[in-house]
Amino acid sequence: MAGFFLGALALALPLHAGAPAPEEGRVALVASKILTCSFEGEQVVDHGVVLIREGKIEAVGRVGEVEIPEGYQTIDYGDLWLSPGFVGLHSHEAGASLFSGVNDLNDTVYLANPGMRAAASVEPGNHSMEMAVAGGVTTILYIPGSGSNIGGQGVLLKTPFTTFEEKVVRNPGSMKLAQWGNPERWGPGVGMAFENWNTRNTFRRGIVYARQMERAAAGEAEELPRNISFDPWRDLVRGEMAVSTHTQVYQVVLMTLTMIREELDMPVFLDHSTIGGWLAGKLAKELGVSAIVGPRSVDALSRGFINWARNKHEGFRGNAAGYQEMGMEMIGFNTDAPIIPQEELSVQAAMGARYGMTDERMQILRGLTIVPAITAKIGDRVGSIEVGKDADILVVDGHPADPRTHMESTWVNGKLVYDAKRDGRRW
Repeated sequence: MAGFFLGALALALPLHAGAPAPEEGRVALVASKILTCSFEGEQVVDHGVVLIREGKIEAVGRVGEVEIPEGYQTIDYGDLWLSPGFVGLHSHEAGASLFSGVNDLNDTVYLANPGMRAAASVEPGNHSMEMAVAGGVTTILYIPGSGSNIGGQGVLLKTPFTTFEEKVVRNPGSMKLAQWGNPERWGPGVGMAFENWNTRNTFRRGIVYARQMERAAAGEAEELPRNISFDPWRDLVRGEMAVSTHTQVYQVVLMTLTMIREELDMPVFLDHSTIGGWLAGKLAKELGVSAIVGPRSVDALSRGFINWARNKHEGFRGNAAGYQEMGMEMIGFNTDAPIIPQEELSVQAAMGARYGMTDERMQILRGLTIVPAITAKIGDRVGSIEVGKDADILVVDGHPADPRTHMESTWVNGKLVYDAKRDGRRW
C-alpha cells in the first residue's frame, strides 16, 4: 500500500531538472477511476493510468502496474474519473451554420434518394459541435432527415476539429431509411403499403448491383456501369456499415426487423425505436439488432396517441426499460439533435434510468459508448478505453450520465479539445 501512494506521488510531481522534455503526442492520464466500458471483461480500473501515444491508447491499468515511460507528460486528475467519449447515432447538426440555421438535408425530389451524401454539407467548427464536445459527445452519425423513405448516406464524424479530413471516422457512415412517420407526406401523400414497396424495391436493386460489382471485382463477372445511388449497398452487403432506420410504433419496428434484417439480410439498427417499438424487443435480440432509443423517453398515456399509433400497448412505460425487459442488451440513446441538443445525450440516458432501465452492469454508460460504437461498426476505434483505440476520453467528477456530474475535460484523438477551467464551462 505504501508503495502505491509513493508511486502515485511520483507521478504527480513535475519533471525534475535535467529530465527529458515531454514528447508531443505522448501523455499519461492518472485518475481515481477509469470506466473502460469494454464490451467484455473488466469495466472499471481503480487508481488507474491511461497512456496515450500519437492519438491512440497505448496502455490501461492500475498505477504501479503500468510503467510511464520517459518523455510522457503526466496529468494527475486526482479524484476525478475517466470515461470513454459518447457516441451519438442520430444528429442533424454537423452541417448547421451559425448564421443559416440547421440544414436537415431533406432533398425529397424522389421518395428514395440513396445517392445524397450528408458528407457534402459538413461544416467543421460550428457552434453546435463546440457544445457537443463540452457535453462529452466525441463521435456522431450525421444523417439526412426523414422526409423521404431513403434520405441518403450519413457520415460518422468526430465532433471537434476544423477540417473534414480530421473529423471523418467513416464515409459513408450509414444508409438513412425512414419507414414511416414523415415520408408519407411526400408528393401526393403515400401510405405504409407504398412506402414498404418502395423501400423493398430500392433495396433489392441496390443489393443486386452490389453483388454484381463484388463479383466483378473478384474477376467472376462483368462490371456494371457505376451507379452512385447504389454504391452504398456495396458497404452494406460487405457488412461494413448499417442501415440507420427512423422506425417507431410496434408495427413499423416489426417491419424493419422482418423486411430489412430477415428478408433482405441487411445490417440494420432501430433508430428512435419508440411508441411501443419495444414490443418487438425479443425479435430484435434474436436477430442481433440494436435499439438506439430517443428522443421520446416514455410511451404516451394519451388515448388519442395510442389510437393514432395503432398500438395495442397502453399505459406508461419507459422505452429503454421496455427493450431491457424483453432481454435486449444492445440499447443506446439518441437526441435527434437539434430536437434535443447534442450535448444533452447524457440526459437522454439519465431519462432512460429514471423511467426504469437498470444499471447494475453499467448498461446506461454502455448505451452512450460501446453499444452505439459497435452498432455503427466502429467499435474497433471508439466506445471504450482499450489499447489500440482512439484516445477519446472524458474527465468527469461522477457517473457520466448523472445530471449532477460535471464534464471537466474532453480528449479526442489524444488531444485536449475542451477544458472547463481553460476554456470556460460550456456545459
